[in-house]
Amino acid sequence: MTTAQLNSEIWHSMSIIADDEGLMRRAAKYLRNLAAEKTADPTEMSREDFFARVDAAKKGKSKAFSNVAELDNYIRSL
Repeated sequence: MTTAQLNSEIWHSMSIIADDEGLMRRAAKYLRNLAAEKTADPTEMSREDFFARVDAAKKGKSKAFSNVAELDNYIRSL
């Protein structure tokens, strides 16, 4: 199903329940919860994105540190 078809289906369903305040309240609550899930963690990424970044990092330049102090000094120097 395309985005346009989904959009059409949603608006059609909304037109059916538009005259029932109780159903509209339930729909609004559900949509708020759904939107909150989407925006809950902007740093979260999919497994595919994560592993793609790991693979890209393996191909690029890397640094190794023998202890935490070395890593700390490197980060502070940036």
